[in-house]
Amino acid sequence: MKSNQRREKIISILKKAQQAVSASSLAEQLQVSRQIIVGDIALLRAQGNEILSTPRGYIIDSNTRDSGVICKIACSHGPEYTKDEIYAIVDNGGRLIDVIVEHPIYGQLSGQLNISSRYDTDIFLKKVESDNVSLLSDLTDGIHLHTISCDDYETVSRIKRALWKMGILLSEK
Repeated sequence: MKSNQRREKIISILKKAQQAVSASSLAEQLQVSRQIIVGDIALLRAQGNEILSTPRGYIIDSNTRDSGVICKIACSHGPEYTKDEIYAIVDNGGRLIDVIVEHPIYGQLSGQLNISSRYDTDIFLKKVESDNVSLLSDLTDGIHLHTISCDDYETVSRIKRALWKMGILLSEK
């Protein structure tokens, strides 16, 4: 298979996928190394394809921004409340798209999460622990934004109420 055909196949696989697809899985399906896939993804992005990296693999951006409501919420908490925060979002019907912090030198930094279940949450947190890495919110003393995707405004309200009760949401409105 030629490299252009392989990259077209990567796009096809990602468009059909219901969840993130790892580089290792793509490599196995296309019978190339994981590093070839990583390079292909970089080239596809350079061509304008909206491919997001998540802790569980790659997704096409349009899969995460489905119909419904997309909004940002501002939160503040220490790392010990991360699991509770994410559970509150997904248990109330939201999908956690990303985390955003404002760094004094680099400006806005964001990390793609695309977490929609407790299972996704647990995988994310195990990876944080096993890789011994800090959360982006550690750079800003716990202050951060999340982009969330919900089916409707009632879901957004339910999530905000849950986070407010936990003392995590910065503003009730």
